[in-house]
Amino acid sequence: MAVFKGSAVAIVTPFRKDDESINYDVFADLIDYQIEGGTDAIVVCGSTGEAATMTEQEHLDCCKFVIDYTKKRVPVIAGSGSNWTHTAIELSREIAGYGADALLQVSPYYNKGTQEGMYIHFRKIAEEVPGVPQILYNVPSRTGGNVLPETVARLVRDVPNIVGIKEASGDISQVVKLMTVTDGNIDLYSGNDDQVVPLMSMGGIGVISVVANIAPRAMHDMCMKFLEGDVQGAAKLQRDTHALFENLFSEVNPIPVKKAVNLMGFEAGPLRLPLTEMTEGKAAQLEKAMKEFGLIG
Repeated sequence: MAVFKGSAVAIVTPFRKDDESINYDVFADLIDYQIEGGTDAIVVCGSTGEAATMTEQEHLDCCKFVIDYTKKRVPVIAGSGSNWTHTAIELSREIAGYGADALLQVSPYYNKGTQEGMYIHFRKIAEEVPGVPQILYNVPSRTGGNVLPETVARLVRDVPNIVGIKEASGDISQVVKLMTVTDGNIDLYSGNDDQVVPLMSMGGIGVISVVANIAPRAMHDMCMKFLEGDVQGAAKLQRDTHALFENLFSEVNPIPVKKAVNLMGFEAGPLRLPLTEMTEGKAAQLEKAMKEFGLIG
């Protein structure tokens, strides 16, 4: 059984303005907004959540809070990957103990690793938490390494709890090959909000979404319409949300989405350096797109 079907929000992490500590009061509001808006799962401590700028203790505390506060209302998938296999194993063990429904494992970054190295990396992590589903995260634009379909196929064949992949290569041909060499025996999630329907046409069952931070209902409905056979309805929502997508990725993620969440009145606070605030011109364009979509007045 899949960890989730539909739209999972790659949720932002709210920070306080004065000291940039995690603002758990606002975090609770964001979680409630997502669940009330139809989000099918919450992904915490991913790229959008600025996990790369957290201390290890902050990372653990953040995951524990989201798991505890959500109280199984929807599945919680926690990012626990690292470019060092040892660290990823430690994080995964600890977060699994908090009750995470699944773990998201980004491919090793900077030191990258060969395909064999990636295979061993993911296998070792999964074997250390055998009872917890693992979702691979392939995002070559950030990591500098591409987890090839053949490597994913080996992992799915050899490791029972590697069950899914967040595919953010942007390469549709690679996705077709992935689903071919795995014989469809993997839960495929789009890692790009502008390719949800195309990937679902290849057997995908949902998205791990940035856009869902501000439009959870639209992203949920897009996926559900497709899964229920309303392909045209899903395609229309894909087109309708495209302006939001373009503006939310007009600068490095999560710069624009953090701005968007603040525009909606959630006081998600600042970004942590080296991320900086959105430029005025692009912020104005984002605000216009949000108004046209009916998210703000």
